[in-house]
Amino acid sequence: MLSREAIDVIYLLTAVSFMLALKLMNGPKTARTGNWLAAGGMTLALAATFFLPGIGNFQWIALAFVIGSFFGVWSARRVQMTAMPQMVALFNGLGGGAVALVALVEYPGLFSPNSESVMPLGVRLTTTILSLLIGCVSFSGSMIAFAKLQELMTGRPIVYPGQKVVNFIVFVSAVVLMVLLATGGMAPGLFFGLLALALVMGVVFVLPIGGADMPVVISLLNSFTGCAAGLAGFVLGNTALLIGGGLVGASGLILTLDMCKAMNRSLSNVVFGAFGAVTAGALEASSHTGTVRSYSVEDAAIIFGSANSVIIVPGYGMAVAQAQHVVKELAAKLQERDIDVRYAIHPVAGRMPGHMNVLLAEADVPYEQLFDLEEINPMFAEADVALVIGANDVVNPAARYDKASPIYGMPILDVDKARTVIVCKRGMNPGFAGIENELFLLPNTIMVFGNAKTTIAKLSSALDSV
Repeated sequence: MLSREAIDVIYLLTAVSFMLALKLMNGPKTARTGNWLAAGGMTLALAATFFLPGIGNFQWIALAFVIGSFFGVWSARRVQMTAMPQMVALFNGLGGGAVALVALVEYPGLFSPNSESVMPLGVRLTTTILSLLIGCVSFSGSMIAFAKLQELMTGRPIVYPGQKVVNFIVFVSAVVLMVLLATGGMAPGLFFGLLALALVMGVVFVLPIGGADMPVVISLLNSFTGCAAGLAGFVLGNTALLIGGGLVGASGLILTLDMCKAMNRSLSNVVFGAFGAVTAGALEASSHTGTVRSYSVEDAAIIFGSANSVIIVPGYGMAVAQAQHVVKELAAKLQERDIDVRYAIHPVAGRMPGHMNVLLAEADVPYEQLFDLEEINPMFAEADVALVIGANDVVNPAARYDKASPIYGMPILDVDKARTVIVCKRGMNPGFAGIENELFLLPNTIMVFGNAKTTIAKLSSALDSV
């Protein structure tokens, strides 16, 4: 049997492993090590928890551990990188739901005369109420985010008459119930009423937000889950849960704010702006006169053959087609011709930060060839060819000047300044913002339509004949 002091030391080691893991995940070369370190720390914390005084029902805990581990490994190995955002949303929601369940279990024991806690009842009660509220909001909100990203429901903002009034009533009612619970005695009816209202709050919070902003919402809800887990750790007196929850809450909030900065938008605008609910007027204002020029793969190969510098811009279309390996092969052939090749990475390309970095790292693209927006934008004017693979809103010039556009002010990659822009895309469908892309109509842009993986592979083969 481990002493309480030994368990606390293990929890301290767990906290240190979490902090080091976050540091290691800051770069693609060390991210895998960071993941393993975090997983090892969590395993250590789980093992130590079995030795806490008062822990019982070991067979059920062990069964849950085995089942959870199996489904975690199974789902992680099966999920495609394109589906990673919705998987994160799903896991995050389950975390919030777990915290809410802890609050449900702990609530009756708060008023037990046999309670051995040294914390005042008011502190434990307030913390439990907040755990329930935040956990339920995170759970239901994450489930809606998952459904939108998985296309189980429309990714467009869902708005209806009187929505703000409904949201206000739900919010005020939840606050009133929290005050009543915190200032009164045991009231299971009010507690379950708060649970229901919190679940509704999560739904009405996410419904008006469009699919383009789901990564931001998931990150924010992840921060909520971390805060709720930290509160649960405070109630349970579990140091590992408290520190781990605090780290998740803080890092999730930092990531959320960084993504908002990358889109040049405030968090309040993301949450309340219904990004993606594009009106007819906005669509009309974003239209641009011009002609779409469609080239064959062979014509595009000739252009590449005469280039001295190429900048590749990966987007969600590359992720969907799993084209990163053929892109690497094309880049290798270009480099064999002494053509300078670089990759331009937008902070919010794809559906989650770092999405493109992970895909390209999987294809063994040298990290030194990856450039972020601030570094690469001055280079486009000197580039002979900018190859855009499945990117849309992050390369739309309308973001610079069209105040009627929902992406106005968002920093974009300046691909239109390259001498020639080659866009590999399946069709002319708009991106997540739901607006036309003026880049496709510019005189220096040519379109090569088709699946990214197939098209880039053909382009690579055609280059051999040039």
